[in-house]
Amino acid sequence: MTEIVDKELRRFGVTLSKPILAAVAILFGFLVIIFPNFLAWIVGLFFIVQGILLLMDYYELRRR
Repeated sequence: MTEIVDKELRRFGVTLSKPILAAVAILFGFLVIIFPNFLAWIVGLFFIVQGILLLMDYYELRRR
């Protein structure tokens, strides 16, 4: 999944290294442990972002 996120962010001119993505994932993990109600927000945001990235990839492949 990190490859998809990295590829899509590069298309917008944003580059993130894998260690930064790993640090963000660890941070979200700690937030979920500390604030269990935050889990719904993190999962919801993950699915929204993942869905957008998949749709963008689908339309990009279809355009070629």
